Amino acid sequence: MSSNANVTAIDSKKPLSKQELITANIKLLIEQLEAGQSDALTHYLTAMSRFHQYSFGNVLEIARQMPTATRVAGFWTWKNMGRSVNAGAKGIRILAPIVGVRRKKKEEAEKDITKQNERVLLGFRNAYVFDVSQTNGVDLPNLHEVSGDPGDGIERLAGFLKDKGIQLVYNPNIAPALGMSYGGRIAILPGQSKAETFATLVHETAHEMLHKAERRTATTKTMRELEAEAVAFVVGKAVGLKNENTSADYIQLYQGNASLLAESLEVIQHTASVILAALEPSIETEDGVLATDAQPEGVAA
Repeated sequence: MSSNANVTAIDSKKPLSKQELITANIKLLIEQLEAGQSDALTHYLTAMSRFHQYSFGNVLEIARQMPTATRVAGFWTWKNMGRSVNAGAKGIRILAPIVGVRRKKKEEAEKDITKQNERVLLGFRNAYVFDVSQTNGVDLPNLHEVSGDPGDGIERLAGFLKDKGIQLVYNPNIAPALGMSYGGRIAILPGQSKAETFATLVHETAHEMLHKAERRTATTKTMRELEAEAVAFVVGKAVGLKNENTSADYIQLYQGNASLLAESLEVIQHTASVILAALEPSIETEDGVLATDAQPEGVAA
């Protein structure tokens, strides 16, 4: 399928299923990589860092439609924040859930009056969000005031590891390695800057989460290292660290196989989201899935 055909399929006004959306975006990304657009994957990873509260499919959609997007929200959310969407601004199409209520039978409700109704997913609909660059109005507070400083991220991540039963030690004997993951134990080389320590700790945490179980035998060493480094890239970007190492090496995540690339991106997204959740409330969250405030049309009035 040609790149143009993929774009047409993705841009269709008919809502796609989550899996159709992911598949179409993965195919498009592979075509971009094959065409020598080595920055394409970096755009997707950067989008993961900025929009980690969104679903995997919607992150891909935002990255595809506006790689430069930094903060998105629905039309009315921007209004409530004192900003207006610029006239003529083209919305970024995402999928929003349609949620209904399934009422329990009277007999069931009487057994437990606190659980009378049940929310159920009925499907998905097209919704539109807009990047902050497409709006005007009152100034927004910076999401991250510091650059190159993870704040209390190291302490929070150490607490997360402790809760998971993973031991964290600082050991000079692992040099020249910056960090090591042993399965239930992480060693970090002391003497690194706070930013380097944080990035190394995220990298090794990703190994603990991704590569110490059955998945290890299903991945190559290169892919395991690139997945862990991609998670560190996503999380580091999200907390405001400067990361100049966004080289074309990420292209190696693509091993000539669409399903492998899709799996890597999906596990990177999930792992980074879990780590970022462990760092809250240091990190301001975005809207999540916008089911009620998104502009129904793709262009602002």
